[in-house]
Amino acid sequence: MEREYIARFGEKCRKELLGNIIPFWMKYGWDREHGGVYTCLDRDGTLMDPTKSVWFQGRFAYALSYAYNHIEKNSEWLDAAKSTIGFFERTCFDGRGKMYFEVAADGTPLRMRRYVFSECFAAMALAEYAKASGDGGCAERALALFRRILSFMGDPSAMPPKYEPAMASQGHSLTMILINVAMVLKQVADDPVLDEQIDESIRRLIKFFVHPEFKCVLETVGPNGEFIDTCAGRTINPGHAIETSWFLMDVAESRGDKALLAQALQILDWSWDWGWDEDVGGGGVISFRDCRNFPPQCYEQDMKFWWPQCEAIIASLMACRLTGERRYFDRLRLAIDWAWAHLKDPDYPEWFGYLHRDGTVAQPAKGNIFKGPYHIPRMLVKCAEICEVI
Repeated sequence: MEREYIARFGEKCRKELLGNIIPFWMKYGWDREHGGVYTCLDRDGTLMDPTKSVWFQGRFAYALSYAYNHIEKNSEWLDAAKSTIGFFERTCFDGRGKMYFEVAADGTPLRMRRYVFSECFAAMALAEYAKASGDGGCAERALALFRRILSFMGDPSAMPPKYEPAMASQGHSLTMILINVAMVLKQVADDPVLDEQIDESIRRLIKFFVHPEFKCVLETVGPNGEFIDTCAGRTINPGHAIETSWFLMDVAESRGDKALLAQALQILDWSWDWGWDEDVGGGGVISFRDCRNFPPQCYEQDMKFWWPQCEAIIASLMACRLTGERRYFDRLRLAIDWAWAHLKDPDYPEWFGYLHRDGTVAQPAKGNIFKGPYHIPRMLVKCAEICEVI
């Protein structure tokens, strides 16, 4: 029964990716004039805003290259990925080699932020495209960009502190994402800096952000992992923590590290307990919780976004495969059923992104600066791949 369900789910992912998600973004998002991708698309694909999210230039090229490598050798996907990489390499870097956050349709810079997430996704795109195309130059540029990311992290002029010295802190997001970036680059680059960063990120995650006293991963802690008893310091982002759990599972499997797998599963279990909403809406992963159960400060605290549902599906499927435990299979079914019932648009292509706690649609657009062709296609490709292995 379980194996039959897994097989059907794998085919379901392939069908959704090939028949719905990628065609939507290729038709309405890919900018064939300038290169790159538009993401501010209404429910039916109508362009609402020509501003381009630089995050999504890398994310789009990565998702298409990833699908090419694992689902289908579709030359049009590779053409779009190459076009998008060309766009961000021509237009999205400033004189320091730091990437903008938003640009105009033709690449004119609009906004710079302190973060280096745009660079992370660009490096992933270059590496995955290098694997798909055999372009060794892209692999070299991916590794050079990864090294530049690390240099920016240690440069206050490139990444100024988020808070004043009295509120010295560090965030979970960059620590966890560098694990995934390095794992993608390891497919095409053999350099000790990649494993060194994976080791350092894992060390920091476990030492600083994992807090057993609250059975959670915190989003913001002090420089040495100190608990900060404020609204920001008490914030749990269950979706981020679940995503972290499968990044760790990925490393644990590649290394045969049973202790790291146990840690990853512990994080998944804790985060599921904090995030899965059995009280309202029949399930789904909620956006934010407070580790001391105070009301969360974030205005979207009780919403259910698209991406945590995707992470819950990937993590549960990976845990199911790596452990064979029934509880992860049961969670997988819950996460799949809830996501397909609430996020998939019954009338137009692509999925909704923003839901109220009860699962009703908060706004119907298919994309904006923060939602686009990444979490959903990544989930579909990843899950199809895992199901095939099972």
